[in-house]
Amino acid sequence: MGEERKLSLSVHNIIKTYPGVIALKDISIDFYEGEVHGLIGENGAGKSTLMKVISGVIEPDEGTFYIGGEKFEKITPHQATDKGLRIIHQELNLIPTLSVTENIFMGRFIGNGVTVKFSEMRKRAQKIFDEMGILINPDTLVEDLTVAQMQLVEIAKAISQEVRVLIMDEPTSPLTQNEVELLFQLIKKLKSKGVTIIYISHRLSEIFELTDRITVMRDGEKVVTGETDRIDRETLINLMVGRTLKETYPARTVIPRGEALRVEHLYGNGLEDISFRLRKGEILGLAGLVGAGRTELVRLIFGADKIYGGKMYLEEKEIHVSSPSEAVENGIALIPEDRKLQGVILELSIKDNLSLPNYKLISRHTLVNKSSEKKLVNAQVERLRIKTPSINQLVKNLSGGNQQKVVVGKWLAGNSKIVIFDEPTRGIDVGAKQEIYHLMNELTEQGISIIMVSSEMEELMGMSDRILVLREGKISGSLDQKMEMFTQERIMSLASMN
Repeated sequence: MGEERKLSLSVHNIIKTYPGVIALKDISIDFYEGEVHGLIGENGAGKSTLMKVISGVIEPDEGTFYIGGEKFEKITPHQATDKGLRIIHQELNLIPTLSVTENIFMGRFIGNGVTVKFSEMRKRAQKIFDEMGILINPDTLVEDLTVAQMQLVEIAKAISQEVRVLIMDEPTSPLTQNEVELLFQLIKKLKSKGVTIIYISHRLSEIFELTDRITVMRDGEKVVTGETDRIDRETLINLMVGRTLKETYPARTVIPRGEALRVEHLYGNGLEDISFRLRKGEILGLAGLVGAGRTELVRLIFGADKIYGGKMYLEEKEIHVSSPSEAVENGIALIPEDRKLQGVILELSIKDNLSLPNYKLISRHTLVNKSSEKKLVNAQVERLRIKTPSINQLVKNLSGGNQQKVVVGKWLAGNSKIVIFDEPTRGIDVGAKQEIYHLMNELTEQGISIIMVSSEMEELMGMSDRILVLREGKISGSLDQKMEMFTQERIMSLASMN
């Protein structure tokens, strides 16, 4: 393979250290033209750090790399772009108050230096979307898009320029199955044109379907690089985590009993006549395509958006939830889809993030009892096995999986009765996923009820006791694992117009 193809990118002996931490240990990898190269490993393995070195975001301590045959010991983002390297970050990099077109052409507006040709830029943006096979209006403001649509705009922005090496960091995490299939077709088209795709994903099914070769990283080191068709899933997981994971989804042993929550004829936020029951100790999955109303429903229940009609009952007692604070007072917690913007305060410590929603528990006469605060925080760090050298560590420096645990921990400390997980494992690695799944099971064993929104079909089927399917703001059907086995075909049939 290496003899038949030209190198587009090559890194040699890259080392990067931070105080007390070796982020990259002597990394060497070759990437070829026209290949999809999977880069996998647990959060904190060094994948993102390596990509930031290549794209000029951070400077390596040692090592060299070649882009298009040109040697670099360090590079600026502008130089990397000039060499045809593009990166689609997991954290979206768009300006909300500008249009889709303006975001795609940001920094390279079409014009004569005096005036900008917006009509020409709009025409080119529309052409890109047509080629991608997606329906997004180029005039729409980014702030009015869904998270999935924003991700597609990021992809369109990257491929609107001449690209030789395209790095994709968890590109499918907010996408539906239909959108994922469109993305895969696009990747194959780029590959056929000789573009190198470096594909970072925790979804191993995508890695096996898309990639030609795989590099596994662990603890800042390259474990192995090999051809995809010569490695199996179990071996790959063992290489990633350094231990054997015997199961994908833990067995559900809890038998849900009694009524935790009842929703009757709920209206609002684009939803119509929503009625369902949630049992104590149950995991209720919410399925549907993007725009079906899954996130809109949980935001209504949590009081983040206004309810225009209908009733809610908590343990058979009617409740009125018009704000998140009222939801929290009633024991309802939300783990949001976008944890970095809505779940944690990245610039604050683990201690502060866990304490903020729970000051009533650790304060007396408006003064925080430091001893109670430390006890509460340490209890959640230990309970959730949050990997950190100190409770004073800034949350922005944690891996995605540990950030998610902080979001969960701040609500568990307040003794929530119902926990809503919106995309609970988005952007976290296979080992951390296992911990989240086991945590969800432990919560239900304690009588806590869970509502789970997930775009990962396997996750929905593997973790849910029941699945409600939404379509166009209404419940189109319900599936019960005890009554009938979940299948992707049944769920998709209810989610689509078929």
